[in-house]
Amino acid sequence: MDEKLIEAQGLTIDEYRMAVEKLGREPNILELGMIGVMWSEHCSYKSSKIHLKKFPTRACWVIQGPGENAGIIEIDDKHALVFKIESHNHPSYIEPFQGAATGVGGILRDIFTMGARPVALLNSLRFGKPHKEKNRYIINGVVSGISWYGNCIGVPTVGGETFFAECYDTNPLVNVMCVGIVEKDKIFRARAVGVGNPVIYVGSKTGRDGIHGATMASEEFDEGVEEKKPNVQVGDPFTGKLLLEACLEAMEKGLILGIQDMGAAGLTCACSEMATRGGTGMKVYVDRVPQRENNMTPYEIMLSESQERMLIVAEKGNESRIMDIFKKWGLDAVVIGEVTDDGLLKVISGDSIVAELPARLLTEDAPIYNRAFEKPSYIDEVNKLKEEEVPLPRDLKEVAIRLLSSPNIASKRFIWRRYDHMVQTNLLILPGSDCAVLRVKGSKKGVALSTDCNPRFCYLNPREGGKQAVAEAARNVALSGAIPRAITNCLNFGSPERPDVMWQFVECIEGMAEACRVLETPVTGGNVSFYNETMSRSVWPTPTVGMVGIVDDVEKVIDQYFKDSGDIIVLIGEPKGEVGGSEYLEFIHSIIKGPIPEVDLHLEKKVINAIVELVNRRLIKSAHDVSLGGLLIALFESSITPRGFIGWDVEIDPVIREDLLLFGEDQPLVIISLRVDSLKEVGRILEKYGLPYSIIGVVRKSDKCRLKIGGTSLVFDETEIIESYSSLDRMFGL
Repeated sequence: MDEKLIEAQGLTIDEYRMAVEKLGREPNILELGMIGVMWSEHCSYKSSKIHLKKFPTRACWVIQGPGENAGIIEIDDKHALVFKIESHNHPSYIEPFQGAATGVGGILRDIFTMGARPVALLNSLRFGKPHKEKNRYIINGVVSGISWYGNCIGVPTVGGETFFAECYDTNPLVNVMCVGIVEKDKIFRARAVGVGNPVIYVGSKTGRDGIHGATMASEEFDEGVEEKKPNVQVGDPFTGKLLLEACLEAMEKGLILGIQDMGAAGLTCACSEMATRGGTGMKVYVDRVPQRENNMTPYEIMLSESQERMLIVAEKGNESRIMDIFKKWGLDAVVIGEVTDDGLLKVISGDSIVAELPARLLTEDAPIYNRAFEKPSYIDEVNKLKEEEVPLPRDLKEVAIRLLSSPNIASKRFIWRRYDHMVQTNLLILPGSDCAVLRVKGSKKGVALSTDCNPRFCYLNPREGGKQAVAEAARNVALSGAIPRAITNCLNFGSPERPDVMWQFVECIEGMAEACRVLETPVTGGNVSFYNETMSRSVWPTPTVGMVGIVDDVEKVIDQYFKDSGDIIVLIGEPKGEVGGSEYLEFIHSIIKGPIPEVDLHLEKKVINAIVELVNRRLIKSAHDVSLGGLLIALFESSITPRGFIGWDVEIDPVIREDLLLFGEDQPLVIISLRVDSLKEVGRILEKYGLPYSIIGVVRKSDKCRLKIGGTSLVFDETEIIESYSSLDRMFGL
């Protein structure tokens, strides 16, 4: 077969030869396309699979680990939490609005295919610096797409994070997380079972949009990126809402045996994966597939990634009941095939078998690579940082106010105000705090959610950066009073064919896996997104962590904000002034160097347990960790509350250089506020866990924040704090 034709399907010549050997013959063009899309990096995980096995995946509270559409953990005796995070990076650069919107639609379908009703969305976004017009266009398009789909379908976007760096100029990262609630005895899985049972296509009609979208997501970009627009799917949240309700109704009535979203690789993926999981085969009559365009070929139908479509396996005899449900919701429902016992995926057009492939050939028998990896030459150089290299600021106040305006620190209200975060009336902590907390209706328990990753840390030290991503995510949910329980992850990297990128990937995995073991937060699933590079320029390693925690009593949860005048401010931990990889170092001094703060996972575990105990005993009113920007920025963030500004008087003994103390990003440091009469008991609990702490100040009902550090006294006015913190909001017209 022609080499150019093979490569156009996303296969290498060696992979083509492997397919021929496994198949025992040459595939035809349809079969070649099906193999190509299923063997793509996006679908097969061929470069990451051997390393993903390093993650811990089990715990007594884990109901479903990796291998299904989403992971599941226990909430209480009746309820379970279904959750997953995925990427839509390449489509969001080519067509920001639809790329991001269809990312939301896809992750929603992964959740409700498990039988869960989606209750919340989060997003983790990475963009180029916002002063560039092209980046602002991408930012506005992505945010509009996310808000459009989520708002229309009625699922709240409750939290997330946004980070800006030059490496994302031509390759933004759009990671979307969704969580849903399901009763533990009503969970569904994506399996084709029962020989002779009907295979039913439901949802929107199939078009030519998104063909080879998974293949595109497995390639780096070049100058011809605009030509890939036809590979971007087009979403419809109104149809998505109808599909969600119709599927949940059919599940509730016990009519579905197996169900899967037609996402990446479309019908080919859904058919082959369901058959493989069920240990069966499948026969598909491709001409029966509802089509919205004329003269579509079997190739186009089998590889289309048109949105809002599902594949259902039902018990024979229930076809008409299922069709009646979907007809009521105004959706197509057509029997397009049946489950077989031969392990083959057969595609039939007219009277001819146009493709006949073992289902496992497309899934389990995809190639697995142990890619070469090598430590990049830049690592040693960027981890050399001496204190004297950091210029001593002449005006600490000017630096603090300026740092507060950094795009990575400043308010992201211009983003989250466009999301309907109150629909479904479950949200207890509004966007802007360390995590989101949702009530679970019918239970006193709740769920806490956070997405986290500092890609600058991961660039400078991937192993420690991977640890830090998990540790900060766990810390953030614990600050509300939740016990961290599990993670889903979205691993965003450059080309795995580059040994330096593969080294970053392996190191991040090792660090994350260690953190998950120590913090007892197993990995239940996720997504790997390679080839995030344009013209050989890669993004920073960005292993996004989506953390879920369980709140024992939603009446006790707290947020990050100071509450009442006279409350004591306590700092848990001892500042060391670690500024390597900090926002202060890059934004103020234009230095991107390490070493980054090392993560003491056992200390993190003690801090998490202590905070959860303090919250559950109602001894503290707020808790906020020190992260981007350091201690002084964290104090400002605790003052800028949804109820209005509240000031403080803080005095800190400068045992180290003042700027390093105020702006270092040491881990873990936590600021808590509490009543005076709670101090003795709070101190006893912190001492029980062996945690150092110090009283650093008092909350004041004032428009001033007063800081005394050594012989220096600084006074910050509410007006200048809010003006600096609102810099991005103003840039985007808020």
